[in-house]
Formats: sequence, structure tokens, C-alpha cells
Amino acid sequence: MSGGVDSSVTAALLKDAGYQVVGAMMRFWPDDKRDATFDTCCSPDAAYEARRVAEQVGVPFYLLDYREQFQRHIVGPFLEEYAHGRTPNPCVNCNTKVKFDELVKKAKMLGCQYVATGHYVKRVENERGEVEFHRGDDPRKDQTYFLWGTPRAALPYILFPVGELEKPRVREIAEERGLLTARKPESQNICFVPGKVQDYVAEHLPQAQGSIREIGTGEVVGEHLGTQFYTLGQKKGLGLYQSHRVRHVVHLDPATNTVWVGDYEDCLWTGLKAEGANYLLDLAALPREVEVQVRYRTKPVRATVLHADEHGFELKFEEPQFAVAPGQSAVLYAGPRLLGGGLIADHARALPALPPAYVGQTAVRSR
Repeated sequence: MSGGVDSSVTAALLKDAGYQVVGAMMRFWPDDKRDATFDTCCSPDAAYEARRVAEQVGVPFYLLDYREQFQRHIVGPFLEEYAHGRTPNPCVNCNTKVKFDELVKKAKMLGCQYVATGHYVKRVENERGEVEFHRGDDPRKDQTYFLWGTPRAALPYILFPVGELEKPRVREIAEERGLLTARKPESQNICFVPGKVQDYVAEHLPQAQGSIREIGTGEVVGEHLGTQFYTLGQKKGLGLYQSHRVRHVVHLDPATNTVWVGDYEDCLWTGLKAEGANYLLDLAALPREVEVQVRYRTKPVRATVLHADEHGFELKFEEPQFAVAPGQSAVLYAGPRLLGGGLIADHARALPALPPAYVGQTAVRSR
């Protein structure tokens, strides 16, 4: 229970269905919680609201301490990825490493048969009795994208009671039951980041002056204070010498502290390689033709699987895709069924040679 309306209704629906329900919230916020962090979900106030909802529903409630795991699995890797020129998705990591791994193990230790969450995902049993994850019935809220890393062994122990509902209906149920979270707004930000991600990254990673170079020629066209402040496809705020030229970030190279820019066409990917793969079916059953989603809010596109093993996979898109960002998730589908996914690896392309004496400059400021 996060203190939001979705998990509140989840608890109520399970209780109505005759389950013996135990409400639990994972504590992530540290003792020295900063202002504007963990304020809309998984906060002290949210824990109070979750406890109140549990009382309304008539189930016990426990606050579980996962601060150390959250720091190790989520916050640390988040900063490490930016330091390596990649764009991470901490929500995927949280579901993969904490909620549907450590929490499922804890629930089984305590004798619980299932872990249920308020994700908009459908749990489907196929003709062989195997559990599959499918897209939720509300296309605007479907959250399968964030669950590709769920350990396959955990699938039978997870329930999604709101997966077949649309969001307005969930709020109606909460209103009908008088749940205090019925009108609570949704959380949109990264829970541990106060304000802008760039400001958070600047506070934790040293700034280092480097060059912005043209991908076609190697020409220096600007300067920057760290590759961690850029993402693929970005065209605003580049501070180029010739500001009238429209340029996109094409490649980030922390090793030489270089930001490479180019035309829109230079940002088009014909395919991708992914690492750290996780599959929710037997690898031998992975279709050769799949749909892949490379961002949460984008439509899936058709792709051909060129290679796949337990470590990763390689895809060729049916049509080139813009700014496929390393560090983000490539999530595989067959229709509504979630097949698995992996982390997008950097693309290999020929870069203009840097001058022999070129060395990335040292850090100039660290907050």
C-alpha cells in the first residue's frame, strides 16, 4: 500500500473477494528525508493515509523497512548510470529488485500466498496453467512497461486486482467506500528527487568542462559541464556557438567527456542491442517477430529478433526510431502479452577521431 487510491482499492477488492488481507508499505525515505522528496508516494504522510485506509477496509497494516535496499538497488545505480552517460529508469529497478523480488520473498516467508499491488496490469493464466502479464484494460494507465524485470518465478505469486478496471472506475469505487484516498492526486515525479533531475544529478556528480562536437566532422561547436546533463535526442539548452543551427544530442562519451551532436537523421536508430535481459517465457518460445516499446509513453513498434540469449537480445526495427536512449528499457510484447525486456545498450557508430593530445578536462565544480 503506497497511500494512493489504486493500492487502497486493491485492498478493498481483495477483502470483498474473501482474501485474508494484510496491508504493507515499504519504507524508503531516510531519517534525514529532504523537503519535496517522497511527498506524494511512500512518504510519512502516505504511510499515515495507508494505515487509515487499512482501518477503513478492516485489515492489519505494517510498515516494512526497506531503506537499505532502496539505496543499494535504486538511488546508487541511478547516479551511476548518469555518470556513465546513460538515462536510467529507477521505477523499473524498484519493481524488479525490490517490490517483486525482495517483497515477494518476504511475503512467502510470512506465509502469505500472494503479493497484490495497484498496478494496471492483467494477470492471465494460459491453457497450460502458466501465469502471464498482459496490458491493463485502461490503455492510458497500462504499467506493464515497468514490470519486464519481474523474476519469472514470482509471477504466480502476484495479483493485480485493478488491472481490468479503468482509472475513473477505481476512483468511483474509492468514493463509494468512503476511502480517504479517493481524490488523492497521482504521483508523477521520481520519489527521491526533489525538483528537477538535472539539479539532483548536479548535486551528486562532479561537473567537468568538456567539448560539444559535431558528429560529422569532429568540429567543436560548444562547451558543456558534464555529459550527465544531456540525453539522446535533446535539442534545447545545448548552448552551441551557432545557436541558430538545430542540433540534437547523438552520442554521449563520458570517457572523453564529449557530447556529440548532429542532425535529426543522426538520431535515428535502425535497431538496438539490449543487455541484462529478463524473459517471462521460455527463451526458445520467444517469437522472431515482436513489438518493442522503448519509452513508457510511446507506442510499441514492430521489430525482428536477430539474436537473443540469457544475457540480452538484438532487434531490427521495422521503421527507424528516434533517439533510443541507452539505459532505458526495451520492453518486448506479443500483442497485449508482456514477454520481457532488457536495458538498451549504447549504439555502435563511427566517431570522428579526436586530436591526439585531446584529454577530457578535470572537474571544475562539485556542489
